Amino acid sequence: MELSLLRSRAFAPSPSTKLRHRSRLPSGPFSPPPSQQDTLRSRALRPRQEWVGSWVRSNDTLVRGLPILVGGVSLLAVLLNRALSGIAAVADASSSQSRADILTLALSVTDILAGLVWLSIRPKSISPVAPQGVECKRVVPGVSSPALHELLWTWDSLTAATCCKSLVVVYGGNCILQIGVAAGSPEDDIAVTVDAQKFTQGSLYTSAIESKKQSYLANLALYPGRSELPFLPANTQALILQPIGDNGIAIIGGDTIRGFTNLDQAWIAMIADKLDATLSKS
Repeated sequence: MELSLLRSRAFAPSPSTKLRHRSRLPSGPFSPPPSQQDTLRSRALRPRQEWVGSWVRSNDTLVRGLPILVGGVSLLAVLLNRALSGIAAVADASSSQSRADILTLALSVTDILAGLVWLSIRPKSISPVAPQGVECKRVVPGVSSPALHELLWTWDSLTAATCCKSLVVVYGGNCILQIGVAAGSPEDDIAVTVDAQKFTQGSLYTSAIESKKQSYLANLALYPGRSELPFLPANTQALILQPIGDNGIAIIGGDTIRGFTNLDQAWIAMIADKLDATLSKS
């Protein structure tokens, strides 16, 4: 009897072991998959990373000048050590202290030069540019109510979530929507009409339809093909040419260089598929 009691006490789980098991994630058929567990761990680390990133962005000048500070302090420490240690000022290759001082001096100078380079090279700040043109909202007659609702929803979504300021939709050889800021006519200051027939014969439309892939012109001023877009404001900064199935294309103009992110581009491609499904039925 005593032997059985000793065995039960030896193999009984301790309270610390129970607590340790309770702290683990639940296992079994209802436990989160490993990918979800990794996501939870990454979310736990994310606040610290965001805090470090925000601190570096808010103290950009200090961070760029840190190598100069470290190099200067190291250089001063080597010189003081050389002057107060009683070692001869002339470098002696046979002395280990002299060789260490030379290496430290080289590293200090390298830090100072790196800091000077960091301070001299700064990323150019890119800010939105107000489009030069007139407000426009043209819809081709005969568009069904569901298609019109879908087009206006697309415009509202793009302006709310991206840097989009101009939208032109050409489908079936006709410009069915021109909305946003458009180029103004020099004679009467009215929005320039989209010549769909001329545009569909240009290289921009042809290449986009043949490739069936989105074309992103991050800095429109660097592309000679912008001459095919006289209906957009002259200072349009970025442009996306998104094919809509095999019969159309969406021309999206932005007010910021490289303003459309990868997520924006993927989202616009999904909207184009949705538009194609709606317009093909109208």
